[in-house]
Amino acid sequence: MVENQEKNIVNKVVIVTGGSRGIGAEIVRTLARNGYLVILNYNKSKQCAKNVENELKKDGFFIDVFKADVSKRDEADNLIKFTIKKYGKIDVLINNAGISQTKIFTDITDEDWKHMLDVNLNSAFYCSREAVKNMIHNKSGLIINISSIWGVTGSSCEVHYSTAKAGLIGFTKALAKELRTFKY
Repeated sequence: MVENQEKNIVNKVVIVTGGSRGIGAEIVRTLARNGYLVILNYNKSKQCAKNVENELKKDGFFIDVFKADVSKRDEADNLIKFTIKKYGKIDVLINNAGISQTKIFTDITDEDWKHMLDVNLNSAFYCSREAVKNMIHNKSGLIINISSIWGVTGSSCEVHYSTAKAGLIGFTKALAKELRTFKY
């Protein structure tokens, strides 16, 4: 068990990718204030990550901050390995890292397409693949993938975003079916 050093509360260890802004930052705040030990992952928004960390520390809560571009396999692996080395486990992985871009279909470049899929879909694959090993070993764990209604309905001028989010929904459903065969 891991204890929160500031509040002396026993915590579950949670990783939140894309945790420095927006939905991710609110997830981090909510979990930290409810006794979870949170690893806030960010890529480019260092100051936002520090702001969330300082805000929570001021209120007596502890979080870890870890920079990694989880759209890259090696960096995603490093985030998971850091967490396991420091805390011995991952109880919850929240794959929240994501980007959006509004462009008409004919203006989407190969680079736009690849970057959208890397950040919104491949990052969840990389983080989940590494975290699942620890979860299976510990016979415990939860993965939450943050998608979008556009992954269900599609959105005009966001074909690449809608595609990535639809892929994430399919990934989530298939992984859930596969992992439920393991006895926790």
